[in-house]
Amino acid sequence: MDRRQVAAVLAYIGRLDPRTIRAGTGEARDQIARWQELLDDVPFATAHGWDVREAIRAHVLDSPYPILPVDVARRWRAHRRDRLDRHTDPTPGADPDDPAAWRAELLRSRNAVAAGMAAPSTHRQITRGDRPRDVEERLREIGSCIPPAVRAELARYRPTRAAREAAIDERVPDALDVQCDWCHARVGSPCRQRRASPDGAARGNAVRATPHPSRVDLAAARRDLHRAV
Repeated sequence: MDRRQVAAVLAYIGRLDPRTIRAGTGEARDQIARWQELLDDVPFATAHGWDVREAIRAHVLDSPYPILPVDVARRWRAHRRDRLDRHTDPTPGADPDDPAAWRAELLRSRNAVAAGMAAPSTHRQITRGDRPRDVEERLREIGSCIPPAVRAELARYRPTRAAREAAIDERVPDALDVQCDWCHARVGSPCRQRRASPDGAARGNAVRATPHPSRVDLAAARRDLHRAV
């Protein structure tokens, strides 16, 4: 704010709180100088949410003490921090191979938000282009979020998952879609080794790389039944 705006602010404060009025010409001039030094970077009003008169009214209503210039400056800084906290940098339109232009555009965007000349950008505006499409639509377009080479490497560590994916590719029934009658593995869970001890109790709990044959037959029979229906 310049001296003229600071004088208008002090006049407004004096109307709400007569204790701040300075009758003498010298005292009024010194008061304007002190306030202008602290409010030099504080705008009188912005297009997006800041008005110094609202900050003054809030202080007069909330505090029994006369307002000081630091009270206004602190409210402005809190307002600016809040705007920047809600701001997500949109992707600059500058060439990403030009770091200086990229950084300059980001700084211009942030300074405009901090100064109240632009509204904060929401998180959805971090990407450019059309609205985000449905996730399944994107997966249908790209095929898979895991590259084929990475999927092949992971197959050694995920044999059950690899077997299910191979069954889908070969268009054979997925045995894990049904419960296993032998080891009682639930739908979606791999089969377990089940050995009978001499006393007839079932022992062993190791995961099988392949489902039990009876489970494969049950999945095939269920698929044939669905086709017949």
